[in-house]
Amino acid sequence: MSEKPPICNYEGSDYQTSFWDQADRAYEDAVEAVALKRLLPNHGKLLLELGAGAGRNTPRYAGFDRVVLLDYSKTQLQQAQSRLGTGNKYIYVAADVYRLPFVAGLFDGATMIRTLHHMADAPKALQQVRSVLQENAVFILEYANKQNLKAILRYLLGKQKWSPFSTEPVEFAALNFDFHPRSIKRWLQDNGFEIQRQLTVSHYRMGLFKKIIPLKVLVWMDSMAQLSGNAWQLSPSVFSRNLAVGTNETAHPGSFFKCPQCDTALNDTAPLLICQKCGQEYPVDDGIYNFRLDDLN
Repeated sequence: MSEKPPICNYEGSDYQTSFWDQADRAYEDAVEAVALKRLLPNHGKLLLELGAGAGRNTPRYAGFDRVVLLDYSKTQLQQAQSRLGTGNKYIYVAADVYRLPFVAGLFDGATMIRTLHHMADAPKALQQVRSVLQENAVFILEYANKQNLKAILRYLLGKQKWSPFSTEPVEFAALNFDFHPRSIKRWLQDNGFEIQRQLTVSHYRMGLFKKIIPLKVLVWMDSMAQLSGNAWQLSPSVFSRNLAVGTNETAHPGSFFKCPQCDTALNDTAPLLICQKCGQEYPVDDGIYNFRLDDLN
């Protein structure tokens, strides 16, 4: 894997409108809400939402005092601002998940929903997540499962070349990956996470089901099927609740951001943060902290 993995950039995309608001995704949104409610802690201080996009899931993290919305796309974060406002509860950060701009041990919770499937180097992304979490922090991860029933049937019928049983990721479109559950388990363990619970989600994602079965019934059916997640993972989407284990650095009181260029702690001197070691400057434009090094170098 290259030292600098490629990044999937939703800059200027109408993803929230075209994929969620206008494309009959009420079922997918509702079953993800069920999974999050089951897995999230009741309360916490500071949560990192990786791949926050336009803030679709952010209101579901109301048990946390503050939420950092991180996305590579500044336009997605602008949409989130329009939805959520600019009060003290939310902090908007444009940054690369492979070079997170936070001091070690800062967060007591994190989520990554519908985001890992864009990671060309998923283990490196998970390592970065672990580095900014406190010991015993909860990390909720969702991933696209290559070993789902539809993929298995297509493979057995000869309509699909790649095997859903092999553990390597499959890139079915540019920077869109499906992962095998065994690989996810190994990567989580290798990077300091202990899987506490798994839920299988979106069992009935077929258009026919959504057309003939009322939404409330379909969501209830999925909520029951989710409970099989610890036994087997055969759905297109899998959620896991993971505990950050082992010791690591603890954030010093008052510290928050670090320079992703040289890892030096930064003073929050908005509207411009300047690294005292390497001199790199990070602007804050309209309430969005910009740590995208490709923009700044």
